[in-house]
Amino acid sequence: MTEPTFQADVIERSLQVPVVVEFWSPRSPESQALAPVLLQLSTEYAGKFLLARIDIDANQQLAQAVGVQTVPLVIAVLRGQVVPLFQGAVSDPEARQYLEQLLTVAVANGITGRTDPVGPVGDAAEAPAEPEVDPRYEAAENAVGAGDLDGAIEAYEALLQETPSDAEAKAGLARVQLVKRTRDVPAEVRTRAADNPEDIEAQQLVADVDLMGGHVEDAFARLIKTIQLTSGDDRNTVRLHLLELFEVVGADDERVVKARRRLMAALF
Repeated sequence: MTEPTFQADVIERSLQVPVVVEFWSPRSPESQALAPVLLQLSTEYAGKFLLARIDIDANQQLAQAVGVQTVPLVIAVLRGQVVPLFQGAVSDPEARQYLEQLLTVAVANGITGRTDPVGPVGDAAEAPAEPEVDPRYEAAENAVGAGDLDGAIEAYEALLQETPSDAEAKAGLARVQLVKRTRDVPAEVRTRAADNPEDIEAQQLVADVDLMGGHVEDAFARLIKTIQLTSGDDRNTVRLHLLELFEVVGADDERVVKARRRLMAALF
C-alpha cells in the first residue's frame, strides 16, 4: 500500500467492503507481533474485510495526514469514513472482538460486500493459506451478505435448534438481530428514554444504538440501571436483552466481564 494507491485501495474499496488499515513500521517490535494476528484473521474471515498494511517509514506523508503518532495503529474505513479500532499489539481474541463489532456496524450501514480473499493490500508477508468456510454458517453468512436479515435470522435459529450450545451461531444471531432492531430507530428515542427511565423499550433501543456506535460501556450501564429501576417481567426482559448484547460483544471482552459483575450486583 502506497500513497498514490490509497484512494483506490482504501477509500473507494470502503464503499463496498470494510477496509482495516494497519499502520506499522519494521522498526517496531509491536508491529512485528501484530502482523501475523491480522494476517491470519484476514484469511479466516474470507473476504468480509480487506486488510491494508501501510509502512509509515515508506509513506511518511500519508502517516502524517492520518495523524499517526505511534505504531502499530489500526483503523477501519467505512464508506470513506474513518473508524478508530485500536492501538498497539493486541491478542487474537481482542482483535477478533474489534473486528466483529466493525462488521456489525458495516452491515448496519449497508456495507455487505466481500473482497476476494487474496491476502492483504500493501507490503505484507505472505498470508497463511485460506481455510475453508464452515458450511454450517454458509446460509446465514450468504443471507447477511445479500442484506437479507430475516433470512440470516432464520438460518441462525435453525442452527441453534440443532445445536443449542453453538457459540458462533448465538453470536451471529445476536449481531443480526441488533442490526435489524437499529435500522429504523426514531430520532426522538433518546428524549423518550431520558424522560421515562422505566420505559424499557426506549432504554433498550438507545442501548442498541450506543452499542452499534461503539459506546459499549454506555449501553451496558444504561441497561443495568434500567434493571435496578424495574421488577418482575420488565426486569427479566431487560436482563435478557443485556445478555444478548453480551453475545454481540463477546464473552471474553473485559467490558462484558465487568458488566456481568455489575449485573449480578443489580439482581441480588
